[in-house]
Amino acid sequence: VQLQASGGGLVQPGGSLRLSCAASGSIFRLNAMGWYRQAPGKQRELVASITKDRSTNYADSVKGRFTISRDNAKNTLSLQMNSLKAEDTAVYYCNVYPVAWAYWGQGTQVTVSS
Repeated sequence: VQLQASGGGLVQPGGSLRLSCAASGSIFRLNAMGWYRQAPGKQRELVASITKDRSTNYADSVKGRFTISRDNAKNTLSLQMNSLKAEDTAVYYCNVYPVAWAYWGQGTQVTVSS
């Protein structure tokens, strides 16, 4: 099983980042996918989800700022994050949606700070 997020980093408020997730082909092809995040001291939360036919949903806190997409040919999930805020600081993970197992791959740290 491969669910490896990348692309995080340190960015100033108002800046942008693009996250990518490499997923195992069998998992990616058969499932809706989601981006999740966990901030220090908080529970993990769903940020955005996308179905196999690319229907999307977003948490209210990121609507209009984040865009989730998927490349079914490359088994890649992406999250374009614009107008970043300090409260977006978290470790970001990709996984199937909804999550029906205990496996979480490597996340990527996003820090929004001046």
